[in-house]
Formats: sequence, structure tokens, C-alpha cells
Amino acid sequence: MSSTLRIRRTAIAVAAAAVLPFSLTACSGSGSDSASDQAAATNDSSNSRQSDDSMDDNTTADKPFGPACASVPKDGAGSFDGMAKDPVATAASNNPALSTLVAAVKQAGLVDTLNNAQNISVFAPTNDAFAKVPKADLEKVLADKDTLTKILTYHVVGQKLEPEQLENGTFDTLEKTKLTTTGAGETYMVNDSASVVCGNVKTANANVYVIDTVLMPE
Repeated sequence: MSSTLRIRRTAIAVAAAAVLPFSLTACSGSGSDSASDQAAATNDSSNSRQSDDSMDDNTTADKPFGPACASVPKDGAGSFDGMAKDPVATAASNNPALSTLVAAVKQAGLVDTLNNAQNISVFAPTNDAFAKVPKADLEKVLADKDTLTKILTYHVVGQKLEPEQLENGTFDTLEKTKLTTTGAGETYMVNDSASVVCGNVKTANANVYVIDTVLMPE
């Protein structure tokens, strides 16, 4: 083999040896960048899902709940959006399921009292709740304004109660005695006798919890 050929082969080998480490380094850096990008994308996706879940939880927590909520109109003055614009006595008058309560409030002269109050909670008995009261007893109460006022104001608490506050609570009523609440999630009882059938209903000045039994003060 000529000396010239040997010199050329040696030069090629040296060049290849010099280039190879740089090639490996470049490949290694590209793989690392790709893995980092992939990890970042995964984290971003996870954070996005967590943010969406958090928003969903907050939205759900602020909505009315309970089986009787399904019967509330979807639009109009008697809908949840409609009731949120009116003070509580006016809002209740737009809900057909509360017509007996509304009549009793008018009979007791409490419409203005409830509409002008600020930041209250009302435990509102349905028509079916009043139907549980013997007819003679109900007529007697409706005819006695003092007794009627005492019963109705017992259903009103002087603060806006959020659902989580009902889990194990004792609250002063406008009737000047106390009522108690227990439960969790979307299931609550008042005085261990009345169930909340549609809760967390917003009006302009009150939070309303519709109940299936009339509460009686001691």
C-alpha cells in the first residue's frame, strides 16, 4: 500500500472519530428536550383538568338541589333566575307550590317584613306540608294572627345560610327561639322532622330552603 493511501485512510478515521461524539451529544440533547416537552405538556393538561374540575365544583355548589327543584319552571318569574331578582315574599308568590305559605304570610301581614329584611334564610313549607296539618287546626291557626305570626316567623333565620352551615347547626329565628339542622351533601333535616326538598334557592334578599313539613315552635 502506498504511503499516500495510508495517510488518506488515517485522516478519514481521525475525522470520523472527531465527529462521532458531537453526533451522539446532539442526539442525546434532542431526546432530553423531547422528554421535557412531553412532561410539560402532561403537567399542563393535568393542571387544566384540575382547574376545570375546580370550576365545576364551585358551579355545582352554588346551585339549588333536591328532588322538588325539578318542578320549578325553567323560565319566567317563578324560575330560579326569576326568583333571584325578587325579594323573598314576592319570589314565593311566583311559585305555585308555595301558594298556601304565601296566603298565610299575607294573612299575618308579613309580606313587607319579609321583603324588606336583609340577608335572611326562609324555611318554606310546601302546599303538601300544610296539607299534613289537620284542616280544623290549620283553619284555627289562620284565624289567629298572633299564633300564625309566631309560626311563620319561626321559619325565618336572620342570616343567609349556605348548605354547609346546615350540617350541624343551631340558629336563632325571628320568633326568638331556635331551630336545628342536620345532614350533609344534598340531604338535610330541620328539627329532625322536616326534610329539605329544594335547597339553596336564591332570592334578592334571602336563601330559601323548601321543606316538606310545617315547623312548630315550642
